[in-house]
Amino acid sequence: MPTAMESPEAGEEGDVLRYEDTEDNNVSPTDLSELLKEGTKESHDRAENTQFVKDFLKGRIKKELFKLATVALHFTYSALEEEMDRNKDNPVFAPLYFPTELHRREALAKDLQYFYGEDWKEKIQCSEATQQYVDRIHHVGQHEPELLVAHAYTRYMGDLSGGQVLKKVAQRALKLPSTEEGIQFYVFDNISNAQQFKQLYRARMNALDLDKNTKERIVEEANRAFRFNMQVFEELDKIGRELTEVAQDGGFPLHDGKGDIRKCPYYADRVGTAGPGCPFHAALGLARQPLVQLVLAACVAVAAGAAAWYVL
Repeated sequence: MPTAMESPEAGEEGDVLRYEDTEDNNVSPTDLSELLKEGTKESHDRAENTQFVKDFLKGRIKKELFKLATVALHFTYSALEEEMDRNKDNPVFAPLYFPTELHRREALAKDLQYFYGEDWKEKIQCSEATQQYVDRIHHVGQHEPELLVAHAYTRYMGDLSGGQVLKKVAQRALKLPSTEEGIQFYVFDNISNAQQFKQLYRARMNALDLDKNTKERIVEEANRAFRFNMQVFEELDKIGRELTEVAQDGGFPLHDGKGDIRKCPYYADRVGTAGPGCPFHAALGLARQPLVQLVLAACVAVAAGAAAWYVL
């Protein structure tokens, strides 16, 4: 298990992931930013209270699980930014196109290279929950581009808000380098003031030429995006419960021999490569060899004799 950092101070944890840091007196209740803020409150609360997020905020994050979360983000942002590039000239989305400031694909590639090595692309695969999220993003980008606003808002505003808290938690809990390797996803080098940028982003959203029905559909899609994120969190939490032991210095957890070998994180990390299989099954196969069994039996006999001599 990773070394857990201290929990947030009382009253801090519940609000660390809020998108809106300050009130803006210049907005109207009918502005898209306000509709999104009010219309996603319940979804936001549910997302914050998933076990994965609560454990993460308290520093109880396993390295293997953090790596898998980074993999999920890679597939999600690859889809999102592909569709944003596709719609960069579409008036229903163009004002929110900030590739230099916001795009995360290159940062995530650096993180995955740090965790998995140069051949990281061959070592990762898209999970079931993440694939559903990716499929929805592609559908929206290709058929309902106005709803792409919801997915961009849900991801990037969260990254610039609570994501900065998660960055510090991960760095301390997983003992990651002070050079920010492994957490480049959370580093926005081209945004000097996150609060000012978020205000600009919300102003751009409010300036979009959208009717009431389209705004309502965007809010509905934002809630859908939250649900996709929660499904990914729940999937990660389930995997986390199956991890039996995690080495903190770049090691791998061991499969306990129960259930499907494909659920073994070591196996998943090596799938598609010529590397070794699950270490538990490798050891089990070795133990079944007659010569090894003979040696083990002899060792047991010697140990038993020594124990009997000591008791006498």
